[in-house]
Amino acid sequence: MRTPAAATQGSSSSGSSPSGTVRNLFFSSRPQVHPMNHSHGSPSKEVAGSSQPGQGQGQGVEIFLRRVGEYFQTLVETPNDLLSLAWLQDVLATALGCESEFKVLVPRPKPPLSKAEEKIAADFFERSVKALDLCNAIRDGIDQVRLWQKHVEIVLCALDGRQRSLGEPQFRRARKALGDLALAMAAAVDDKDSPAGAAGLLLLASRNRSFGRPSQRGGDAPSHFRSLSWSVSRSWSAGRQLQAMGSNLVAPKSTEVAASNGLATAAYTMNNVTLFALWALVAAIPCQDRGLQTHFSVPRNFVWAAPLLSIHDKVMEESRKRDRRSSSSVGLLKEIHQISICVRHLSDLADTAKFPLAEQQDQEVRKLVLEIMNLWAILKDGLDPLEKQACTVVV
Repeated sequence: MRTPAAATQGSSSSGSSPSGTVRNLFFSSRPQVHPMNHSHGSPSKEVAGSSQPGQGQGQGVEIFLRRVGEYFQTLVETPNDLLSLAWLQDVLATALGCESEFKVLVPRPKPPLSKAEEKIAADFFERSVKALDLCNAIRDGIDQVRLWQKHVEIVLCALDGRQRSLGEPQFRRARKALGDLALAMAAAVDDKDSPAGAAGLLLLASRNRSFGRPSQRGGDAPSHFRSLSWSVSRSWSAGRQLQAMGSNLVAPKSTEVAASNGLATAAYTMNNVTLFALWALVAAIPCQDRGLQTHFSVPRNFVWAAPLLSIHDKVMEESRKRDRRSSSSVGLLKEIHQISICVRHLSDLADTAKFPLAEQQDQEVRKLVLEIMNLWAILKDGLDPLEKQACTVVV
């Protein structure tokens, strides 16, 4: 595994059993809260760590649940567009804020843990390991997007809007780069979810490769790209991993809540928060077999349930809309989706171009190139912070 796994291994060195590892994960020093930086207010009116030592654990759990609900309600009201980079950063900020509140809440007893606490810690640890695998796959997906950069830059250079005129040599160079870009994007399309999308991009790639290396066979190209950058095996599935992480994730019984002094409810809530954040990332970023059919079965009496399920429904609806509008699915991230649309339109224009270009066609090309340039700048600047946030959520 990659860096996150190494971090976990480092934290487990002080304990010879899973409970030793989880004790370090649970009972680390009190962290700072990472609130979402929204102009319309903070998600919580009380600051982390405000609970006094004499405050009852049950009351602390109620405060924690209310704060989680506030975080998710703030996420519902965020002005950032659904599934945009800024929105994803809001999702991760929500998860980090909830995690900080959770760690403040969790008691720090001297070993050994009680039987109820040991069970909660072991379950939390098992789900955290699955989360690390998902984080690695998400980082692979981000790396996959970074591979597109050189092709995008060639297109932008060849069809630079500052040039007085765009002629056949520039278009020939741009068409080759567009073909390479389409091939790279085809590698990121989840061919199990959208085989037509992968085939369409591969057709676009072969159509635009007017010179250079011989075209590869369409069916081999996605696996070729994956073998260069993806660290998970071919049989690994992000969708199945999400389902495994959410398996048996049920609200604790009253006896379990009483035996753990409310910690079971807090851990159940935190597990759902982490699962939701990773599900949103898998939905947005190209991931291997990124099925989104993870079912969030959350009792409505939890104060955070309604806003979380509301966001889940919105993402699923957007996924269905994208499927109806387009056969390709290079992740649901807004900026990637828009770049994909621009690449297709620009490729169509390059195919039908007659020189010298008509004024209308020249303006359309320059407009698309400018749009790709602006979208790529947003994507390029946002990937590194997003990757760091994703790693922080599961480490």
